[in-house]
Parts: sequence; structure tokens; C-alpha cells
Amino acid sequence: MNFQVYLPTRVLFGAGQLSALHTQAMPGKKALVVISNGKSARTSGALDRTLEQLALAGAQAVVFGKIGANPQKATVEEGAAFSRENGCDFVVALGGGSVLDAAKVIAMAAPQPGPLWAYVAGATGGNQPLVHPPLPVIAITTTAGTGSEVDAWGVVTNPETHEKIGCGGMDSLFPVLAIVDPELMRTVPPAFTAYQGFDTLFHATEGYISAAANPMSELVGLAAIENVGKYLPRAVQNGDDAEARAQMAFANTLSGYSMVVGSCTSEHSMEHAMSAYHPNLPHGAGLIMLSQAYYTHFIEKHACDERFVKMARALGMADAAAPMDFITALVNLQQACGVANLKMSDYGIAKAECMALAQNARATMGGLFACDRVPLSDAECAAIFEKAYR
Repeated sequence: MNFQVYLPTRVLFGAGQLSALHTQAMPGKKALVVISNGKSARTSGALDRTLEQLALAGAQAVVFGKIGANPQKATVEEGAAFSRENGCDFVVALGGGSVLDAAKVIAMAAPQPGPLWAYVAGATGGNQPLVHPPLPVIAITTTAGTGSEVDAWGVVTNPETHEKIGCGGMDSLFPVLAIVDPELMRTVPPAFTAYQGFDTLFHATEGYISAAANPMSELVGLAAIENVGKYLPRAVQNGDDAEARAQMAFANTLSGYSMVVGSCTSEHSMEHAMSAYHPNLPHGAGLIMLSQAYYTHFIEKHACDERFVKMARALGMADAAAPMDFITALVNLQQACGVANLKMSDYGIAKAECMALAQNARATMGGLFACDRVPLSDAECAAIFEKAYR
């Protein structure tokens, strides 16, 4: 019954909440508004609405719109330099998980005297303490995927070293304010709705079987799993289903809390290795590819039989009685969302890479391996990649 809870982010949740941004106290006078390198924030009107809200709140703003699907080290460093050049004293992230992650790392890097990688842990990072506190962050999520609006981590890729790694983690990097407005998610295409929804799911399932699980992480994790099982197929099939979008948005935020009060396991480290080498691979798609082989491995090891049964029931299999019922429920959900047949080979991944991916996963994000209930060797990790390979 030992755990810590620190959830300092004020969350405005619900349809239309973006319009309430101006009613909140701004953490500075000039915002760096971070968006993706795509068109969605502009064409949907979300960017104009956000800028209007900031102006109503008395804040100036400049826009940095270069974030890709897997944020790159050089882009984050460019964003940090742009923030300094424009005298920004807080950051507003408007977008999906990649934008929120990148914005937090930009907020961390902008005030520091040294290069970004000096403050990053992992295989080649300097792991130095920050010289100055990060800039305050406001997170406005436009997808239901990462839960990044309520945690203190960002993910960035260094293509030179093939490291995709979590950065931050300090209390000062929690967003001071999060806007979770399901109306902003209605234009997400079906495939990406599915990829993001499964990222939400696996944050929760990993947290539930993690050695770091505790009563708080279990509570929010199971609730997130139930919501994904019930509402993700509806959101994929009809993006205008307001109830499904709202319930998936709630599951997304819950999955973020699951990571804050608990921890993911090595599945996330393994996918980060995949997209570190193949940055065109969407994170959620990579997790889907791994999932059947990954969870089957721990079921066969009898890591936590009753927890797999409970997760199967949470996904809607009321009569689940055996751990492998979770795999059945998982496959059924993937089929319902049209993502059961994703292939690593379609993204340029070769089967010969499996051991290199396993070793990369441990070198860059080895801490999550420590949260596996049964130790996972490099050989076993490579074998999971091989079994998942298509």
C-alpha cells in the first residue's frame, strides 16, 4: 500500500473548454505556441482560437510549427533557440502527443546554457542537472493518445545515435494547465484514432501489470482500459460520435495519471527502439505490432495471471477466466478497429534487426525493464520482436 501521488496539473476537461483558456491565469507574458508541421491545427481553427484566447488573457504569442510525428533532437533545439530569440517566458503545446512531448522538452531546454543532450539520460546523454528551471507549459491536447498533458515527461529522438528517449521527469515540467477538449479530436482520421487509442490502452495495461503497480495506478488503469474497450471502436468508426470522443479523451487523461502514479513496462522501451530506427512508424502502430507477442510472453511466464484476467474483463469479456483470454479480447479489439494486420515490414523493419532493437531498448530506456514482473533478457526481448514480425 505504499505509493506517492503528485498530480499538480489543473485540468479543464470537456467539450468547448478551449474557449475557457482566457479565464485562467497565464504563467507568463509571451507564449511560444508549439504545433505540428502538418495543417490540422491551422485548418481546424484550433490555432486561431488558441491565439485569440491568449490575446484575451493579455499574453503575446509566436508560433513554432515544425514538430513531426517522432520529434527530432534538432527540431527541439531549434524550437528552444526560437523561444529564446523571441523572449518567450512560457510554452503552449497545441497538438497530439508528439507536439506535447516536444513542447515540454523545448520548455526544459530553452533556459539552459548547454546543448539539449547534456541534460538527457540514456546511453549517450550527459544526464546533467538543469541549471535553470523549465519554462511553464500549458498543454492543449488534440488527440486521445499519450496522456502527456498531465505528466512531466517528453520524448525526443536523436537520429545520429538511434535513441528515442524520455526526457524530463522533474516536478517543474508538469504542465501548469491542461485543456482536454474532445471537440478538438473529432477530425482525427480513423487510423490515427486507433493508433492513439491503443497507445492509451497500453499505458494502462503496462501500468496494471507493472511491478510498480499500486492501488492508485490500478484504479485509473482499469478505468482507462474499460473506456478504451467500450468506446475506441465507436470513435474509429465515427469521428463525430461526441460521446465516444469524450470517453476516449477521459481514458487518455487517465492513462497519463497511470504513468504518473505508476509506470509503464518494457513494451514502451521496445517500441521506442523501433521508431528510433524507423521514424515514419507511428508510436501506437508499433505498440500494436508488438502487443500480442509481448503480453503472451508474460502470460506464459505466469507473471500475474489474475491481472490478465481482470484486464480481459475490463475490455468487455465478462466471462474471462484464463490469462490468455486477455489476448483474445485484445485481438478482438484490434480487429474491431481495423488494425489487427499491421506489419513491421511495411515500415522498413527487417527481421535481422531484432537483437539490435532489443539492445537499443535496454540501452536507451532500461529503467522500464526494471518494472517488468519477470526479468526480460536481451534474447527474450529479441524473440518477442521475432514472434511479432510480419
